[in-house]
Amino acid sequence: MRPLLRPGLLAAVLALAGCAAPSPDGYRGEIAALTAGKTAGVAAALPAPDADTGPLVAELLAQPLDAGAAVRIALLNNPGLRASFATLAISDAERVRAGRAPNPHFALGRFAEGDRLEIERVLSFNVLGLLTLPWRAEWQGRQTELAKLQAAQDVVRLAAETRKAWIRAVAAQQSAGYLRDVRDAAETGAELARRMARVGNWSRLQQAREQAFLADATAQLARAEQARVAARERLTRLLGLWGTQAQYALPERLPDLPAAVVEPTEVEAQALRQRLDVKSAVDESRYVAQSLGYVRATGVINALDLSYTRNTTFDNARGDKEAKRGWEVELPLPLFDWGQAGNARAQGLYLQSVARVQAVAVQARSEAREAYLGWRTAYDLARHYRDEIVPLRRFINDEMVLRYNGMLASVWALLADTRQNVLAVNSALEAQRDFWLADTDLQTTLSGTSPGALPALASSAAAGGEPQGH
Repeated sequence: MRPLLRPGLLAAVLALAGCAAPSPDGYRGEIAALTAGKTAGVAAALPAPDADTGPLVAELLAQPLDAGAAVRIALLNNPGLRASFATLAISDAERVRAGRAPNPHFALGRFAEGDRLEIERVLSFNVLGLLTLPWRAEWQGRQTELAKLQAAQDVVRLAAETRKAWIRAVAAQQSAGYLRDVRDAAETGAELARRMARVGNWSRLQQAREQAFLADATAQLARAEQARVAARERLTRLLGLWGTQAQYALPERLPDLPAAVVEPTEVEAQALRQRLDVKSAVDESRYVAQSLGYVRATGVINALDLSYTRNTTFDNARGDKEAKRGWEVELPLPLFDWGQAGNARAQGLYLQSVARVQAVAVQARSEAREAYLGWRTAYDLARHYRDEIVPLRRFINDEMVLRYNGMLASVWALLADTRQNVLAVNSALEAQRDFWLADTDLQTTLSGTSPGALPALASSAAAGGEPQGH
């Protein structure tokens, strides 16, 4: 009889089964290499599963939290990222299990008939499982490779989201601080108006206008404080902090705009070359194409068991026993299912993966163009507010104060100009914030993965309009 397994093939299969082992560091080193230069400008090492990150987090929180420190803490402390690595560990365990040879089955039966007793012992082995072990191990290994790319995308997204949350938190704190100063100035003006009205130097109408300005400034400050708390809590969640850790300090203001921008070139080509979601879709399509051969090979014969049986019959009446031994092969007969459905499913999966590659490529190109346009527009707007609008508003406001003191301008004109000056400063803060948000999105889009829905510049555009009623 010809052996079912050639000695060389059997040795290779057994060697493969013995080499499979879980990754000692949970692939953190490989993911760090995949995400190098893609984590919001921070080269942060990913911690081991059992690492105590508390002292390092406390050290980073001991001083005002900058964007880089926020990203480092998030990569050390975020529970969602830990769950992502746990998912990767599960996939790695599946890879190890798929690389192990199937266990043999042992069955024991006892049958009695009068004085005759029969003991049946069957040792069976899944031969097809052993023959297809290299394919199954390779397939699960590819699934683990895709899981690594997914975990790397999670790292990139977390770094980008943390940096954007930090930008929003600092901008909200800066805006609330400015509106707090405006409210204090309005309180001083209202108190002065009350005293002047009491001695008869101002009318009740003039006093009411000052009171209205104070009420409006108070309402704006309340909204700004609520926005500040919401932005800070969003950042706190991403950092995975609670208790006294949540009492961290933030810088007083955002970084200044770059003096000059470096224009990225070939944004679409760069996105297609470097984005992890594009690489993941291409690898998945290639893996699915390579698996078609395995599906065809196992489409007709999808099971093959080899069994060795030994039966011992005891005759108690005669006091003797009889032993029979032999082997059997079990495989399904392809009478009704010739594997057409399995092959059709495999073809469908391949076409689906090809379509996904096309969709991801189209999305990457479009997002690259959109992110670049948003980044460039945000930079020009921020510079426009910083260099044009704010200085002009400040000059106009100073001139109005001089004219008011010289009784050449009415109090209504001064109040209206003050409101416009407040709006201009707030719009400049929002434009600066929008630029850094757009900068984060551009970096993520070109080198990392899809940033999701890109934010519009609605805040700056709306704030730049003239106030109604003046």
